[in-house]
Amino acid sequence: MIIELLKLEDYSKCSSIWDMEKHKELADKFYQELLSGNRITYICKDGDEFIGKISLVQEMNDLDYTIQNQRVYVSHLIVKPEYRRLGIGKMLINFITDKAKELGYTEMSIGVDLDNYPALKLYIDCGFNKVIFIGEDEQGKYVKLLKTI
Repeated sequence: MIIELLKLEDYSKCSSIWDMEKHKELADKFYQELLSGNRITYICKDGDEFIGKISLVQEMNDLDYTIQNQRVYVSHLIVKPEYRRLGIGKMLINFITDKAKELGYTEMSIGVDLDNYPALKLYIDCGFNKVIFIGEDEQGKYVKLLKTI
């Protein structure tokens, strides 16, 4: 398995990881962020198959999530179901932590639904150990977590 920077021309291949048609508005938003340079996405590949992805977003217009030159937002960590529980999520978080450090950030934030226990456990195990916000939106209750890097 390798992790590499997503090439813009390969963005549509991410549909093998998540349902981009079902979530077209979100997929379009992510694409625009990639175009602008605000979103940096890395892909985990097994051979030529896209099996996971993770992004850094530099500006979210939400100080819980991003502070210029200090805090970056970790976005849309997703691993194909058949590859889950193999350590790929942890590998992607460790990889993106190194990338955030290289970019000069000292903090990383992430949001997670409170009923997504596997993701919540993963993030806490990977050092997202400070709760900065608990709230609720149309998808349910969620928490914003912070990690110092």
